[in-house]
Amino acid sequence: MAKYENDVRQLLTLIGGKENIQAVSHCMTRMRFVLVDPEKADEKGIEKIPSVKGTFTQAGQYQVIIGNDVAVFYNEFTAYAGIEGVSKDAVKAAAKANQNPLQKIMGALGEIFAPLIPALICGGLILGFRNVIGEINFFHNGTESLADISQFWAGTYQFLWLIGEAVFHLLPVGIVWSITKKMGTTQILGIILGLTLVSSQLLNGFSVADTPAGEIPVWDFGFAKVEMIGYQGQVIAAMLAGFVLVYLEKFFKKHCPEVISMIVVPFCSLVPSVIIAHTIVGPIGWKIGDAIANVVYNGLMSPFGVVFAGVFGLLYAPIVMTGLHHMTNAIDSQLTNLYDGTILWPMIALSNIAQGSAVLAMSVLQKKNERAQQVNIPACISCYLGVTEPALFGVNLKYGFPLICGMAGSCIAAMISVGSGVQAFSIGVGGLPGILSIKPEFYLYFLLAMAVAIVVPFLLTLIVGKKKLSNTDFLGEDIEMTAADTEKSEADTAKSEADTAKEGADEGIATAPKEEALTELKAGLSGKVIPLDDVPDNVFSQHVMGDGIAIEPSSDTVVAPADSTVNAVMADTGHACGLTFANGMELLIHVGVDTVDMNGEGFALLVEEGQKVRAGEGLIRFDKEKIHAAGHPSVTVFIVTEEGSAKNIEYLSGMEAEAGETPVIRFE
Repeated sequence: MAKYENDVRQLLTLIGGKENIQAVSHCMTRMRFVLVDPEKADEKGIEKIPSVKGTFTQAGQYQVIIGNDVAVFYNEFTAYAGIEGVSKDAVKAAAKANQNPLQKIMGALGEIFAPLIPALICGGLILGFRNVIGEINFFHNGTESLADISQFWAGTYQFLWLIGEAVFHLLPVGIVWSITKKMGTTQILGIILGLTLVSSQLLNGFSVADTPAGEIPVWDFGFAKVEMIGYQGQVIAAMLAGFVLVYLEKFFKKHCPEVISMIVVPFCSLVPSVIIAHTIVGPIGWKIGDAIANVVYNGLMSPFGVVFAGVFGLLYAPIVMTGLHHMTNAIDSQLTNLYDGTILWPMIALSNIAQGSAVLAMSVLQKKNERAQQVNIPACISCYLGVTEPALFGVNLKYGFPLICGMAGSCIAAMISVGSGVQAFSIGVGGLPGILSIKPEFYLYFLLAMAVAIVVPFLLTLIVGKKKLSNTDFLGEDIEMTAADTEKSEADTAKSEADTAKEGADEGIATAPKEEALTELKAGLSGKVIPLDDVPDNVFSQHVMGDGIAIEPSSDTVVAPADSTVNAVMADTGHACGLTFANGMELLIHVGVDTVDMNGEGFALLVEEGQKVRAGEGLIRFDKEKIHAAGHPSVTVFIVTEEGSAKNIEYLSGMEAEAGETPVIRFE
């Protein structure tokens, strides 16, 4: 009887049968499926299979976590199912082909903005604080703000803009850099291109709407004139410019002789990119912005204003993600001048609140996930203070459904606001403090709209999230309970597996070398040791595979932490291996995050399965720069997947380690 025969049978049935499997492969710990219909997979049933430690969906792949024995499980599964496994590339390609255009766009946006999230969160909190001290008139019958009556707060208000401007006005620099990083091209060229979009030589992008056409400065080339417009805060123009640079650089790298590439490639990539950005990409972005402004203005003034309000409330958050929302300032200004007030600004404030409420629900759903809360809580605060980018890019876009739930709440709230004739005096602070810019006669109507913007997204996100998060992200009580049950099950079986290993030794089967008084494992790499919680991968950071440590490497070779036997290797990719020690403890070593996608590029496996290794002996050699160029973190995890006879295990972190010398895991 095969080792996992019963589990394999259950998995094939619960995943929807052979006909529901489009492609299957595996990495060091997980089975990776591309399913014809993901809805047919019984996720709760799959997670009850004894050998399954959890499931989640990522980038179109349905992943089932097995652990160190995944290769055995995979071979038994494919044999029983009568299907042929495929390469990692084939699975990845099938997963992408299985995604609809919206999923592909959202995935690309998420990857581009992920490195920018910390800055967006910081900037959001700063702008929210500035709004409170400088934009809300608390004093002297609502005529002066805290900054107006205090020199200290006035100075603070001005100083904080130094950071706020860097985060939001200069955002194109970060976007173009992130694109070059993701696509594996030269990042400094991306930074320079981004700087040319926000140079002080240009008319600030936020001033374009208020500047008469004849007063916009130009470059005069005699035969043509090009407007000197900056793209501060613009997303679409920056992204298009970034991709132009990336594909030009790849083109010239491919066709340029190596001997002159250092000169030709940067020049022929950067200069045309800057020209295209300011002559084609930028003007197209502004035309799109003008078109949106005209549609909004005419729609609000039409007899179908309430219906249009619903559409505007629904779509405002996605518009913010493009950077085109800044054009609404011009519409607001015109409405204020024509009608002594604006009905547009209240809808913007309500959209802020709705997206913040979706994040608040995510915070409730993920209350036991400290890592997620580090993003959720500050993003929610800044959103309620009127700055939505941290919430949109850091939380709602990442998971998808909170964004949709927030849009639904914003839609209903906007219809109530416009249907009740709610007006603001002018452009003011957004979010919850936005009520201070509302004309007093409309307070009650706006409070009703605010209540809808809070309650509807919150409840919708809770309802949808309880199903999605419990099965895809190992977040929330259901999965933590499952993980706890799994750990208990593993503990119960540890003794029997140790006994099996001993019987194998008696029969001459290769086992870990016998070592007396093994009490610690040394660092497998040189670098900074960090807690497993800080690894940017849910499976590792949520301790689904077990406890351990991680190392941000400063060396390029993983070494054995103690005398041991290699019990598993990823021979085709070389990015991971497993070890068994004399006390029955098993260790999983995984170099980088999602590096299975590199298909062995940049990795050299120095050992083979069954080989006995001594402490300090090389296991895996890797190229950190290639890992980063491929868009992956190089952080390396060392996870104890089986404790064996070890007791009172202690995981050490927060120090610089030397490979083969610094103790990182201690036990009795």
